[in-house]
Amino acid sequence: MTAIDQSATVAIDAEEVRRVRRERAERIGRWVLPLTIMALAIFAWDRICVWNEIPHYILPRPGVVLQALYNDAALLFSSLLVTLRITFLGLLLAVAGGVGLAVLFAQSKWVEMSFFPFAVVLQVTPIVAIFPLINIYVDNQTTKLLLCAWIVAFFPILSNTTLGLNSADRNLRDLFALNGATRWQELWLLRLPSAMPYFLGGLKIAGGLALIGAVVAEFVAGAAGQSSGLASRIIEAGYRLNAPRLFAALILISATGIVIFLVLSWVSHMMLRRWHESALKQER
Repeated sequence: MTAIDQSATVAIDAEEVRRVRRERAERIGRWVLPLTIMALAIFAWDRICVWNEIPHYILPRPGVVLQALYNDAALLFSSLLVTLRITFLGLLLAVAGGVGLAVLFAQSKWVEMSFFPFAVVLQVTPIVAIFPLINIYVDNQTTKLLLCAWIVAFFPILSNTTLGLNSADRNLRDLFALNGATRWQELWLLRLPSAMPYFLGGLKIAGGLALIGAVVAEFVAGAAGQSSGLASRIIEAGYRLNAPRLFAALILISATGIVIFLVLSWVSHMMLRRWHESALKQER
């Protein structure tokens, strides 16, 4: 091996080492940096309360919030289960309705042109403006909340899935037609797989929106009692100036939203990692 070959090999090895170190630093930083910033923010929160002698009923210290979360765990987590039930039922209905209607739109442009504007109207109209009508026409409290969660989560599923179904490669669609494939064969074997990344992207958005819809619906409905959700606990704590419980409920809602997003992101990655470019890039 010549001196030039040896120097080229050394340069390649050094570049590979730098690449491995950079990837390792990125993997560590992806977790360390957010946790560090969060810890600093909590520390600053605590110091602000101490230095300004802020009463706990206005701004409680983090330790007081954690104590309230522990003391009121039975009440808060039972309310969390109520909110989660509405969230996941609303998301399930949004997936069923959104995907089903998107498939119908993909089969007929006339149907899409006729009904898609109604979906847009539901999306752009604030749920707090729609709820008074729901409150008039629906008697059951759970059904009211479920409708609100469904309305908020429905459009991202419908819009993304419709876009995915219409984004199938036109050359492949022509190939299916040349081989005598039926419309349902084209849908099942080509258009639905092509729409999967779009659907999963909409699902990640809809998961958080379903939680928001459930919480907002509880606020607007003013639900109360032992079987009510976290939003009712926040309202109740606000009336009683119980700021530690209020913050504890907010933390539970935020943590739930983060967990929903992470779970749906993991599901999306697992379904796409072997074949779709967006997931393959993450594994290089």
